[in-house]
Amino acid sequence: MFKGCHFPSEVILETIRYYLAYKLSYREIEEIQLERGVIVDHATINRWVIKFTPLLEHNLRRKKKTVSGSWRMDETYIKVKGEWVYYYRAVDKFGHVVDYYLSPNRDEAAAKAFLNKALAQNGLPEKVVIDGSKSNYAALDALNVQLWLTGYFMLSLVEILDIKYLNNIVEQSHRWVKQKTRQALGWKSIEGATASLHGREMWTMLKRGQIDVAGDTGGERFSALAE
Repeated sequence: MFKGCHFPSEVILETIRYYLAYKLSYREIEEIQLERGVIVDHATINRWVIKFTPLLEHNLRRKKKTVSGSWRMDETYIKVKGEWVYYYRAVDKFGHVVDYYLSPNRDEAAAKAFLNKALAQNGLPEKVVIDGSKSNYAALDALNVQLWLTGYFMLSLVEILDIKYLNNIVEQSHRWVKQKTRQALGWKSIEGATASLHGREMWTMLKRGQIDVAGDTGGERFSALAE
């Protein structure tokens, strides 16, 4: 992953960790590293986050542990290049990250795309709690129709619950998304927003013990920084 890089992998991982774990800008991290004797430009740090975070996230999510069958699904909004985009997320009843998806639209198609991503990684949930979103309900209802038509209803259909207080856990977990958005002063690109947000989700899962990093050298080193 780091072959040919001018800086040691430990420096790159630590620098990425500063950005994902704390409310620090690229310039602030540049100053911190300079105090530690590492001379790295803030633009280089930005390139590291965009280049290496998706690779780390891709490797680590393959080792993600099973979540509960009771999900809380919601979306929040952020600005990228002055345009609103929507960040779909789900956590289980214990607050463990289920999955996440950045979309330019907030509609049934986007909700379906998010569900397909979450199902591919985590399997079929027993129930999904939403909060008044018609597009999310329509996507889940369409999923149940598909299960019925393909015969999977013999196993189970997904129970859809529209109960606001049960969804507080995922709404509260959106707070760091807003914090990161304010820190970035609005995202300049979809690539930057995706790398930062997905990287922060990865960091959250590592902190919560949701990923088994044994045998993944890069993952083990990055995970060690979370402890």
